[in-house]
This record gives sequence, C-alpha cells and structure tokens, in this order.
Amino acid sequence: MGGGVSSRWAWTSRRWPSTSPRPGAPGLCRDVFDRIPGEGRWRHVLLADGNIGIGGDPVALLRRARELLRPGGSVLTELDPPGTGLRRQQVRLSSVDSSGGWFDWARLGPDGLERTATDAGMDIRWLEERGGRWFAELQRA
Repeated sequence: MGGGVSSRWAWTSRRWPSTSPRPGAPGLCRDVFDRIPGEGRWRHVLLADGNIGIGGDPVALLRRARELLRPGGSVLTELDPPGTGLRRQQVRLSSVDSSGGWFDWARLGPDGLERTATDAGMDIRWLEERGGRWFAELQRA
C-alpha cells in the first residue's frame, strides 16, 4: 500500500452522508466546536466548498481550527470570489418538499481574508485562483 495522509472528517447532521471523502475514512458525527479526537495534533484542516462559513463566524471557526492543528499545521480553505469580502447571513436549506430551519452562515472572499486571518491569529501562506475558484492556506501567526 502506498503512502498517504491519515484523515478524519466531521459531519454534524444526524443523517450520515452516503459517501465519505475516502471509502473507509473514519468520520465523526459531531460539531466542530465540540471536543474532537486528536486536538492539537492535526496536520491540516480542510474547509472546502464554502465551509469557512460554518457557524456564521469565520474568525471563530479559524480559531477553532487553530486549536486542532499541530505546530506547523495549516488550514486549507476555499473562498468566494473577490468582491465578497466578509458577509454574515442566515440561510436555510430547501428542497421541493421541505425547508430546514434557519442557521448562521458566512461567505468570505479573498478581499476579506487578511483581516479575518489576522483576527484569528493566523497568517496567509498563499492565496490563489485556479479555474475560477479561490483557495488559500493559512498557518498560525
């Protein structure tokens, strides 16, 4: 078996997703702000597909991610397009049949990242656009 990266993922819904990021990858049904195994020993925290908006407060989420990281670890995040800045809002998920309850969410673009990272005690390692999508890596300040 080749080398790889040990991974664990967290999911807050009681309805477990049908696929994991990697078949057989261990998962947790838990709030990221609750205690999570391996705190302070994670190599990376991945916040893809807008998940920097979890809880409606990217600063609080990045501070929490910082607690999970080991020394030298980093947060990899996907951002909204330039011009978004930092926007906090209430959203809910809807389908044809039903709508869920309202919850806090945030959107963060590259133009809001520097202040957000600084307020969370993090530095920007890199920030770049690939194929129309924006990504950044953050490390402890």
